[in-house]
Amino acid sequence: MTKRYTSLSLALGLVLAGLAVSATAADKPSANGAFVQLADHYFDDFYFPNQPSAATSAGLHQYDGKLEDYSRKGVQDTVKALKGWEAKFAAIDAATLGETERGDLELVLANIRGRLLMLEQVRWWETNADNYSSGITGSAFTLMARKFASSDERLKALVAREKAMPHVLVEARKNLKNPPKIYTEIALEQLPGLEDFFAKDVPSAFADVTDTGLKDEFAKTNGAVIQSLKDYEQWLRNDLLPRSHGSFPIGADAFRKKLAYDEMVDTPLDKLVAIDMEDMRANQREFARVARELDPKKTPEQVLADLGADHPDRAHLLDTFRGTFAKLLDFIQSHHIVTIPSQVQPILEETPPFMRATTFASMDTPGPFEKVAKEAYFNVTLPEPSWSKQQTDEFMAQFSYPVINNVAVHEAYPGHYVQFLWMHDIHDRVRQLLGSSSNAEGWAHYSEQMMLDEGLAQAMYPDDVTQQKKLKLGQLQDALLRNARFIVGIKMHTGQMSFDQAVDFFVKEGYQSHAVGVVEAKRGTSDPTYLYYTLGKLQILKLRQDVMARQGKAFNLQQFHDDFMKQGFAPIKIVRRAMLHDDSPTL
Repeated sequence: MTKRYTSLSLALGLVLAGLAVSATAADKPSANGAFVQLADHYFDDFYFPNQPSAATSAGLHQYDGKLEDYSRKGVQDTVKALKGWEAKFAAIDAATLGETERGDLELVLANIRGRLLMLEQVRWWETNADNYSSGITGSAFTLMARKFASSDERLKALVAREKAMPHVLVEARKNLKNPPKIYTEIALEQLPGLEDFFAKDVPSAFADVTDTGLKDEFAKTNGAVIQSLKDYEQWLRNDLLPRSHGSFPIGADAFRKKLAYDEMVDTPLDKLVAIDMEDMRANQREFARVARELDPKKTPEQVLADLGADHPDRAHLLDTFRGTFAKLLDFIQSHHIVTIPSQVQPILEETPPFMRATTFASMDTPGPFEKVAKEAYFNVTLPEPSWSKQQTDEFMAQFSYPVINNVAVHEAYPGHYVQFLWMHDIHDRVRQLLGSSSNAEGWAHYSEQMMLDEGLAQAMYPDDVTQQKKLKLGQLQDALLRNARFIVGIKMHTGQMSFDQAVDFFVKEGYQSHAVGVVEAKRGTSDPTYLYYTLGKLQILKLRQDVMARQGKAFNLQQFHDDFMKQGFAPIKIVRRAMLHDDSPTL
């Protein structure tokens, strides 16, 4: 996009000096322009240079040959710079800005304060070994995932990044201090897949490179990365693991701050727990009702077991997901759910190795500034070929046919992929780059329930009531999984629930298999606020209810959804302000 630089240096100087600026209509354009200029400088002079891998993902390729500075000094320098930027943005009087710019200012400040929280208070760079090994792997993956340039150009950039990767793992040894045992165990669990990724997947991605000298240089740097990962794995196992006695909960204070910065939600934690428990109990009652209708002689747990046993085999899982697209698209269009800006479909593929330990399915979309490689990838995690039949069957229970349909709604239509397509019409640089998980994941999770409420099951299986009910059970099982994440995230990180209790909670209250419960609890140790799925869904449902109350008979569901899409991924607090023009509560 074209950067919105202005020549209003005087206005910028006044704002940064913190002088009073009159909030008249005539003054707002000047203040808006000064803010936009400062935001551009923040992204160009600090945000992307400090995070070159994020720049690659965003589609800005001038940093492709660089790697993040993982050293302690690098962290200290980042903290110092963030505090400087925070002071500059905090000096702006929000009252002088237009509504959109005021929301953008909140987004930038929240992003800065959220990063400072993680670096200064939570300090995962001192406790989470996987941040280093999976971090450098992700940096390599961004260069091979999309063909935004020739293979030779991208391999040159990768070689430059790989030269710095062994040093990252050296810095990890210096930084890591008494981590939680679970963090070190997760890193060890991930490492064989990361080593395999560099040994097989990366060379395969650049097999068409013809420059012999470049290929030889790559063989050296790639070999060095693989060896450094092996050495790191040995160090983790023999040195760090025996002294990993730390605690992973971030504490109530950090949790509240993280929620406020990341999602702009300041509801007390005990009230949030009560809100989610109410929603969970309602979902459990509905699950029991539908299960009785399916088979009154069986308990809900037995019906759930039958549901999980009805899944495709490993070899046909991706094709089964792919087969849902046409039906979902037809329903969205015929029932006027939301405008779909493009008919291009996402590409189904297996989840990259370094993401498989903690995710089952995900949507990987190109960055807002990507001009060449614009493909979106729908990633699905398959069971490992080496697993036993029991392991495979337990893992595949999460991919029953009804659940597959629900996941496709969440990830693609009308979930993440449709929201990504709408981002092409957003030309606000702050909104293109910053947002909240409670918006993105909230929308996708809301879509699961909304599509069935609008009649998806009846449309897909007009003559099969049993399949209709199974679709509802699949949606409810996923809703209960998100309800469980909500409670587990808060309670594990405020010291009210142990890891083993979290696993049991996913099984007993979230209606998940033990294997899924373990993966979900592991994720929760380092993703405290993964309550954002249900949190966002409930906020969107309340927003819809409030818009309906205001508009009355004029309310139109597709228009509501389109208006929501126009706001990008901003926290629901900002979306509400744009759609209702007030600051009414989001919950």
